[in-house]
Amino acid sequence: MPADVSIHVVPARMLAAVRRRIRISQVGVVWRPALDQVWDFLRQHPGLRTDGHNVFLYHHPADRESPTDVDFGVEVTGSFEQSEQVFSTETPAGRVASALHVGPYERLSHTHEAIHSWAKANTMIFGGSSWEISGDWTEDAAKLETRVEYLLL
Repeated sequence: MPADVSIHVVPARMLAAVRRRIRISQVGVVWRPALDQVWDFLRQHPGLRTDGHNVFLYHHPADRESPTDVDFGVEVTGSFEQSEQVFSTETPAGRVASALHVGPYERLSHTHEAIHSWAKANTMIFGGSSWEISGDWTEDAAKLETRVEYLLL
């Protein structure tokens, strides 16, 4: 079933993140070690995180086949002094095309494709960034929820 795409205006989300330059196909291999670094940092800085979620922020290159910078992050309560690897950043604020993915992370590409198809059919132009906001963890992969958002121009 195709994802329902809607337009929203969203605020920026403050993140503690680690950046990696990768091909999109590498996300499944890179995300865990990157997030482990962020979580280690957050454990050393109590109070930076309350109930925020994991957020993957993609900085899209002009050529979709080129490697992209991805910020693997966790929502935090405010800015902080960066470490050697972990830095403070935020998602863009503004108008986004958004869809909720329910199911295994391995199938997130279907929701991304649905947003791309929707944008083409509605002559929408992306603004160079997209992000995934992971919902609360569950052992049942069929119930995992991830909000996918693409900044619009």
